[in-house]
Amino acid sequence: MAAPRQLPARVSGIMVPAAIQDLEALRALTALFKEQRNRETAPRTIFQRVLDILKKSSHAVELACRDPSQADGLASSLQLITECFRCLRNACIECFVNQNSIRNLDAVCIAVDLIFLFRELRVEQEALLTAFRCGLQFLGNIASRNEASQSAVWLHAFPELFLSCLNHPDKKIVSYSSMILFTSLNSARMKDLEENLNIAINVVEAHYKQPESEWPFLIITDHFLKSPELVKAMYAKMSNQERVTLLDIIIAKVMADEPLTREEVPVYLSHAELFASTFVDQCRLVLKLTSEQYTDDEEALATIRLLDVLCEMSVHDDLLGYLQAYPGLLDRGVDLLRLIHVTGTDATNIFSACSYIKADSNVANMAEGFKSHLIRLIGNLCYKNRINQDKVNEMDAIHLILDNCRPDDRNPLGGVRHPEPDGRQQPKPGSDCQHGGAGAGRRVPPEENGLRGREEGRPAGSEVRSRRPSAVNQRSV
Repeated sequence: MAAPRQLPARVSGIMVPAAIQDLEALRALTALFKEQRNRETAPRTIFQRVLDILKKSSHAVELACRDPSQADGLASSLQLITECFRCLRNACIECFVNQNSIRNLDAVCIAVDLIFLFRELRVEQEALLTAFRCGLQFLGNIASRNEASQSAVWLHAFPELFLSCLNHPDKKIVSYSSMILFTSLNSARMKDLEENLNIAINVVEAHYKQPESEWPFLIITDHFLKSPELVKAMYAKMSNQERVTLLDIIIAKVMADEPLTREEVPVYLSHAELFASTFVDQCRLVLKLTSEQYTDDEEALATIRLLDVLCEMSVHDDLLGYLQAYPGLLDRGVDLLRLIHVTGTDATNIFSACSYIKADSNVANMAEGFKSHLIRLIGNLCYKNRINQDKVNEMDAIHLILDNCRPDDRNPLGGVRHPEPDGRQQPKPGSDCQHGGAGAGRRVPPEENGLRGREEGRPAGSEVRSRRPSAVNQRSV
């Protein structure tokens, strides 16, 4: 490639400072590296020169961190650092040779150390943030599709860089650090996350604060959800708001058009065990909502979202059998429905507003939504399962459920047999209409039982995204 034009040392008889010459040369290189052919023909000596400038400028930052009085003269150094990172970032785009050359010059260590110094600087914010962002972009591009570079980034950046960047007030810094984490993670490094749960939880928090950012979402769906051990450890340590965020993402994943793969089924069976166990233990927390002072209780809201997850999981054949056999899940669901029914009847509270769930109702409030999903789960647990059908009869729950539903052909109890005096089992009234057939037990799709359907029930911001973020490439910061 053609070398960038070098500016003369003197212009019109005036000495040009070396920093300005370096800055102009770096800008020329950054522009050249936008072209693939220039990246592929770049000599290694150019990268050495760029790193020499970066190290010299980094020394000025280090001095300013030690002596705040030196910070006033940092503007030119920050400009050079920013352009060095832009140049190296562009050089790494889809160029394995350049990634290796730059990494072998110890650029990853230099960049990470400099980013750590940025946290201590007290200078003009925008100039510092621009250098910070470009440094993260460089780390993301050098690690892209390059295992050796990913290992180098992980060695130098984990865990400190992620701990400090994932909860940074600047949204771009959060996004770019998430990009680096996504690019560097693999199955072996997931073990490191289990020992640094705060990083994993910070990713969930980043998705909650920035649902429009693709990277935190993809870290959770493509990495975290593949590790039942990590999810279980995270869930135990999370706040209730963070749990709701994680559960929303799982709902979006389970509701996606693509079926679970053979490899995913055992993983989601483990997730089902965690959520069924938690629901059995904690489902009565939802009764706190009957008190006006707890109408926004986060613990109760997390319990509601647990039920949503179990409902969506019960739609999948691969997960349904496990949930049907889970000890105490059906019993606790029926008991809770009975408590809600009695509570709503005996007093004026949030559950009093929904005397029954209509087949065509648009679930508009939290109480109605919870009750409808509870009935839906009970119906699905009885689907083609004689043991659970008999258990519901033994618990005298048929009339309880009918009291909370309008008995029509889309009632969720199509799978529950009703005993007659002579011992024969009869289908419920209307179960032979339209979809069911006499005595046909089936799961209850939300569009057929009048409960919250998949589209209207999708949590805000939790849509499944098939689009993958592109590399940073030539984005200017």
